[in-house]
Amino acid sequence: MPLALLALAVGAFGIGTTEFVMMGLLPDVADDLNISIPGAGHLVSAYALGVVIGAPLLAAVTAKMSRRTVLIGLMGLFVVGNALSALAPDNGWLLAARFLSGLPHGAFFGVGAVVATNMVAPERKARSVSLMFLGLTVANVAGVPVATLMGQHLGWRATFLGVSAIGVAAIAALAFLIPHDHEHTTAQGLRGELAALRSLPVWLSLGTTVAGFGALFAAYSYITPMLTDAAGYAGASVTLLLALFGVGATAGNLLGGRLADHSLRGTLFGGLTSLVAVLALFPLLMRTELTAAVAVTLLGMAAFATGSPLQLMVMEKASSAPSLASSANQAAFNLANAGGAWIGGLALAAGFGVTSPATAGVALAVLGLAVASLAYAVDRRRAPVAGRERIVASHVPQEAQAAHH
Repeated sequence: MPLALLALAVGAFGIGTTEFVMMGLLPDVADDLNISIPGAGHLVSAYALGVVIGAPLLAAVTAKMSRRTVLIGLMGLFVVGNALSALAPDNGWLLAARFLSGLPHGAFFGVGAVVATNMVAPERKARSVSLMFLGLTVANVAGVPVATLMGQHLGWRATFLGVSAIGVAAIAALAFLIPHDHEHTTAQGLRGELAALRSLPVWLSLGTTVAGFGALFAAYSYITPMLTDAAGYAGASVTLLLALFGVGATAGNLLGGRLADHSLRGTLFGGLTSLVAVLALFPLLMRTELTAAVAVTLLGMAAFATGSPLQLMVMEKASSAPSLASSANQAAFNLANAGGAWIGGLALAAGFGVTSPATAGVALAVLGLAVASLAYAVDRRRAPVAGRERIVASHVPQEAQAAHH
């Protein structure tokens, strides 16, 4: 694998850290800015909104630029957003800075996935994407806990300065390790990029991402009350258990990338089926501390085994605009985050029990399987048509083909 993938992983590590660290810093931020914790929660939403808006928009408007230049520019915007977060004098400033920090998130992963797959042989594409995503999953194991501790001991502003430093290191790595490339002469501009998203298979792939990862976040958003109220863990132990989730996500991401290079759709179906099984067992596994720890690890593994296959599938279905489609998949991931948390919260508010968000996740994972199955059926239906078109074209007399050209 090319060393340049390390540069992408460093950027992903910084992005993953800043995305998830806010959850652990909410009480400190709320106290410092004299706002309520629910009010501080809007800072999480502001970042997610930035991802959803910025992912397709930035990928589209930079379509004709060198991808190396785009990646460095996106990471520069990331550094500025986090530096402004550290300097925020009030909540309004911090909301705007968090929104700005989220803007480059999706486009970085989207464009980065295209760069990663272009640097390796076709049979290693999924693995290259999984190595880039490795930075994101490792952030949950090491980056977020360390950044949270830094915020608790040095102040939350120090955390965002630290994240900015990671961004500067990523810029240096991108500049030295990513090979120079030319502007996309085949790009058709904004209109051409958007036209590629009219494809039904692209939207079915994006729908699978929303439903599949919505299943994850329906349960994961409420994992703390499950661990404390159902499994009996002390609150101080939750941070360690969330690191176990990161370990599972890292293992699932690497395994999914390796398997997807052999069978892209088989890995996707296997991952979603495993997610259904793990979430269905959650009410049982949350009865003891040991089985709860296993459940958290398996949840991360099952969910992130589908990450690379979904990213690669979206890119293949929109081959004329892979950067935009890949970035749109990151927007879909964040919609899954918001939607899954909302649906899981509905189950909890309805009084179905502390593990009911996991049951709601089962329904979403089954929906993801249904959408993936529909996408498979559409592909099979279109394949014979494409085959007939190639056969007809091959039987056109050479004189007619020459006249046509």
